[in-house]
Amino acid sequence: MKDDLNIDLLKRLCETPGVPGREERVRALIEEEVQGLFDETYTDAMGSLICTRHPRPKGGSKKTSKKTTKKVSASKADPTKVMILSHMDEIGFYVSHIDDKGFIRLNPAGGFDTRNLFSRRVLVCTSGGDLKAVMNPGGRPVHISGPEERNKVPEVKEFFVDTGMPADEVKEKVRIGDYVVMDEPLIEIGTKVVSKALDNRFACWLGIESIRKLHKSGSGHNCEVVVAFTTQEEVGLRGAKTASFAVQPDVGLGIDVSLACDTPGVPEAESVTQHGKGFGLHIQDASFIAHHELVDQVEAIAKKKRIAYQRTILARGGQDGAAAQQAAAGAKAIGIVCGTRYIHTVTEMIDRRDLGAARDIVAASLAVL
Repeated sequence: MKDDLNIDLLKRLCETPGVPGREERVRALIEEEVQGLFDETYTDAMGSLICTRHPRPKGGSKKTSKKTTKKVSASKADPTKVMILSHMDEIGFYVSHIDDKGFIRLNPAGGFDTRNLFSRRVLVCTSGGDLKAVMNPGGRPVHISGPEERNKVPEVKEFFVDTGMPADEVKEKVRIGDYVVMDEPLIEIGTKVVSKALDNRFACWLGIESIRKLHKSGSGHNCEVVVAFTTQEEVGLRGAKTASFAVQPDVGLGIDVSLACDTPGVPEAESVTQHGKGFGLHIQDASFIAHHELVDQVEAIAKKKRIAYQRTILARGGQDGAAAQQAAAGAKAIGIVCGTRYIHTVTEMIDRRDLGAARDIVAASLAVL
C-alpha cells in the first residue's frame, strides 16, 4: 500500500523492550529521533521525556537545541500550552524468583488475559544483555492431561520462563527485578500493521511524526507544544500525572490505542471503533470525559481537512489525557486514539489508513489551537 507513513520508525519503537519503570531504551530511541524538532528536551524524575516546541510564525523557523536540563518559567504572556501525552511503556513482567532448576517466575507489570500467554517467545532483559527464552504455564501437556486440566485457564503466577540454560548459568545472568517482554517482530499484512506493543508505541510514533509533519509543512503554530513521552501508564498513568503537574497545560491531547472489536464474536454495539474509518475522537472512558468544546473544535478541523474520523466511547480503561485534565488547576482535554484489534496481545493490529488519519489530525490541530 502506497502512503507516506514511516513504518520503519514504528517497527523500531515496537520492537524495543520497555515495561513500566524500564522505558529507558525506548526513551533513548526517541531522543535520537526528535533532534531538530524541539527547542528543549529534558527527562523528569519519573523517566518521562518532556519535549517543548515554541510557537512559530507561518513559514518561519526557529533554531532548535538538542537538550536542556531545566524548564523555562511560565508567565502570564505565555501562549496556549498544548500537551501531547504518549506513553512509552508496554505490558510485561518483572523476574520475581528463579528456582533450583533455573525456571524463572514472574510478576506482571500491566494487565494480561492469560489465555493469550500460552507458548510465547520472550526476551529476558538483563544488565548483561537480552536472553531469548520461552514462556508457558506449569502443568501436563495435551498428551497426558485430562479434560478438566485442559479446560483450565491458568493465573499469571502459574507461568514460568525457560531460558534453556543450566540453573547455575541462569542464576549468574538473571537477577530478581530484571524484566521480560514478548519477543515478536512487527509485520505488515494487507492494509494492516501487526505487532506487540502498538499499545502504546503507536502514540510515541504519533508524537514524533505529527510534529515532523507540522515542521515540514511550514504552516506554523501559535501554541507552545509540549510532547510528553510518559512512563508507567499501564500501571496507573503515573508518569503522565507527574509530567502534567510540571507542565500545567491549557489543553491536553491524550494519545493512545483504543479497541477495534469489529471482529467475529463481538456485537456491533460493542465494537468501539472500526478499522479503516479514521482516527478515534475519544469522548469518554473510565478515567475522563473530554471537553465538549474541544471535541467540536477538533471535529470541525477533521471535516475541513477531510480527515476520516469516528467518535469513540470506551466503557472501561483509561489513558494519559485524564492526567492532563486533572493536573493542578485542570485543563481542557481530549483523546486522539487509533482503533486496534487484539489489544494486549502480540498480534495488536492497526489499519494504516487510521494511522495516517491520526497523524494528520494532530498536526492540523496544532496548527490552529
